[in-house]
Amino acid sequence: MTPPQVSPGRDAAVLVVTPRYGPQDERAPAVVDRIRARELPPGAEITGLTAAYVDLSRSLSDRLWPMIGAVVATSFVMLMIVFRSLVAPLKAAAMNLLSIGAAYGVLTAVFQWGWGAGPLGLPHGVPVSSLILLPMFAVLFGVSMDYEVFLLSRVREEWLRHGDARGSVSSGLAATGRVISSAALIMVAVFLGFAADPGLVIKQMGVGLAVAVALDATVVRLVLVPAAMALLGRANWWLPKPLARALPEIDLHGAAEPASAGREREPSAAR
Repeated sequence: MTPPQVSPGRDAAVLVVTPRYGPQDERAPAVVDRIRARELPPGAEITGLTAAYVDLSRSLSDRLWPMIGAVVATSFVMLMIVFRSLVAPLKAAAMNLLSIGAAYGVLTAVFQWGWGAGPLGLPHGVPVSSLILLPMFAVLFGVSMDYEVFLLSRVREEWLRHGDARGSVSSGLAATGRVISSAALIMVAVFLGFAADPGLVIKQMGVGLAVAVALDATVVRLVLVPAAMALLGRANWWLPKPLARALPEIDLHGAAEPASAGREREPSAAR
């Protein structure tokens, strides 16, 4: 701790305290809290890089779950309106959260536990930056939902056309699998370019996004989602009648099939 620097009017003073560890160390929040609780006189404030990182991390953490809840709820409502189903939106939300959770887990293992520190040019494990949690969630949820809507729209089109629950899943996956894989490969290549950046935050963002998109487009979107839909069968498109009457109807496939024909065919297939 340096001697206090007093203002000319002697109505303010600044003391510089340098902790033994960096602002991202897991022990830094305890130091900031202890100074605020015990050492600061009334009217004094603590600032600096360490305190700023601690406050920013807590602010982002406090807003992470409300944001996740709002985004998931909004996407659920929109998918329910578009696909006229309760099960399909629930499955989509669960699968997207699975991809995002896997990305956060990989980031923790690679950077915080140090499993990939060497290949990434880091001397040792480092904490995962809280700055990337919200942007990663927004980007990954958007990409995952894009793949999900692309797959579900083709599966539902086949379901309305033939009324074959399992066959529609196979046909939809066969029609969209290559496109989803190609789009994901492009995104993974772009995000791996971010992983080569010397900046730690950009590097973590690139690794997390690349791994998440790769897992989402292969394990989740092309394996788990079709398998779950095949097991659920006709229940994928179940919607209570009161809710069906209340929801607006959206012709997802244009004028190729009249809405009345879709309504007549879907109940008969469900029987």
